[in-house]
Amino acid sequence: MFRHVFLAIAILLFFLSSPLSLWANADRPPNVILIMADDLGYGDISPYGGWVKTPHLEALAKAGVQFMDFHASASVCSPTRAGLLTGLYQQRLGIPGVLYANPTRPEHYAGLGTEQTTMAEVFREHGYRTALFGKWHLGYQAKHNPILHGFDEFRGFVSGNVDYQSHIDLMGREDWWRGKEKKKEAGYLTDLISKHAVNFIEENSTRPFFLYIPHHAPHLPFQGPNDPADRMVGGKFPVAGTVQDRKRAYREMIESMDDGVGLILEAVKKNRLEQQTIIWFFSDNGALSFVGSNAPLRGEKGEDWEGGHRVPSILSWSTRIAPRKTNILSSTLDVMPTVLNLAGIDYAGKTDGMDLSSFLLHGRTPEKNRKLFWWGDQKQAWKGAAMREGPYKLVVDQSQNQRPNIYLFDLEEDLGEQHNIAKENPKKLKSMLSDLSGWHQEVMRSK
Repeated sequence: MFRHVFLAIAILLFFLSSPLSLWANADRPPNVILIMADDLGYGDISPYGGWVKTPHLEALAKAGVQFMDFHASASVCSPTRAGLLTGLYQQRLGIPGVLYANPTRPEHYAGLGTEQTTMAEVFREHGYRTALFGKWHLGYQAKHNPILHGFDEFRGFVSGNVDYQSHIDLMGREDWWRGKEKKKEAGYLTDLISKHAVNFIEENSTRPFFLYIPHHAPHLPFQGPNDPADRMVGGKFPVAGTVQDRKRAYREMIESMDDGVGLILEAVKKNRLEQQTIIWFFSDNGALSFVGSNAPLRGEKGEDWEGGHRVPSILSWSTRIAPRKTNILSSTLDVMPTVLNLAGIDYAGKTDGMDLSSFLLHGRTPEKNRKLFWWGDQKQAWKGAAMREGPYKLVVDQSQNQRPNIYLFDLEEDLGEQHNIAKENPKKLKSMLSDLSGWHQEVMRSK
């Protein structure tokens, strides 16, 4: 009898000491990996019929949900990132536009306040290990560091863009961090980000983790893996880099990012985490049209046309979420409430996003006439506003610094936004203009 007792204890101790202990056979909460491209267009990658072959993103799309009507909450970098991490419209957070690297601009001193709750903080409070590898762009000051926003680990840069080889920012300053300290690290930027992401997966394979991978690619400067560094500390250099064949470099930048996606998928498979890992890929806004493609959409980064904010988005959770394409209206604001719910976390805080978990798991159709809003920072080049309500798109274009031009489109009939139907639909136009104005007043009051 005692022999059986000792044997049972020995077996129990073996499993408790095993690296696969605790979570291996239990109903472990899912890992969450968010991969964000930077300035990637709707028509850039092959799953969306784009001109750059991206086999690993194709594999992700084949195994997951491919969103065809997914939108960044802004058409430029910083605001989208603020909205993504908090689930709140960035206007509520005081980040309506780009946070510039130039210290002579007042936006340089803004950033995500520690009073705001990020999804990283929520995950960490529920036992997750959290990490960010890549681009932050939510504050240059020490008080805005990602480590203060729920991330246990941070390797990356805090500015809007850096040299892919030397990691020098637009002002000629070194910008590569490990936690709260600058720390040089050699290597092509995209490869470094992917390397740290894979290491993190390996090191945390026996516990739930939240991994945020905001890539720099394919944001300028245009530099493929074999192109030389353009920037040096204190030096002067062209913003977009010295590469003459920008299309070639842009393609290589996307291919390098796709290779990184492949390494992440391989690490997940190697550690037998496929059924326990949610992977969600998307872009922070549309492409610059002189190098990238937003086809078949109108407009580009920094504009309120569809090409500025409708972006690729692919989500995969092996065996749990059925592969398919979907035309539901969705947003980067939806990411936080959705992944928290999929992880079984009951978040009581406010978000402006929609929880898509019931749709993803059970196919339940979300609200048909959902409303989404965009409003540019009037102090910056990105001006104007837009709104979606079901298939209808309202655009208030102030790009010429004159009296706004008002447009109304039915995107089900006119995805390219070529036919203004405002005059034929005065009631719908009035209603949407009223909703847009009311929304803006509400979010500005909540700051």
